[in-house]
Amino acid sequence: MGSASSTLTQYDIEDVQEHCNNLFSQQEIVSLYQRFCQLDRTAKGFISADEFLSVPEFAMNPLSQRLLKMVDGLNFKDFVIFLSAFNPKASMPQKIELIFKVYDSDYNGKVTFNDIMEEVLIKVMKEAGYSKDSSLLLDDFVKILDHPGLKMDVEVPVD
Repeated sequence: MGSASSTLTQYDIEDVQEHCNNLFSQQEIVSLYQRFCQLDRTAKGFISADEFLSVPEFAMNPLSQRLLKMVDGLNFKDFVIFLSAFNPKASMPQKIELIFKVYDSDYNGKVTFNDIMEEVLIKVMKEAGYSKDSSLLLDDFVKILDHPGLKMDVEVPVD
């Protein structure tokens, strides 16, 4: 399992299955291994960010740049563990953990305001009917930000 040219043994399959909390059947793991080998064009036993970008669905994902940092250099076992969060059988905590890791851009185990601010702003703009590329006039800006749940309290130090 160390390189993409090797074959999976029953032990390898069971080991990977255990590490992904049995979210994939043995046949699914074999299929994932075949896909992994297709992506690992250099047959080094890991997938680079460039190789991941060859998957159209991945390249089109709006979070692909953040995801690339997470997937660059994954070996097969880590590849399956990464994909397990996308499995319909994955628990909500598993899915939330992946989202947390996506937004933890400096990999320090913390999500800061700056880590998520751009995505939150884009979501708010889309909900208000604007695209990511929209230019906002003052009236537009007020429309987006003028709602009761938004707190705009600012403390100004007087010392």
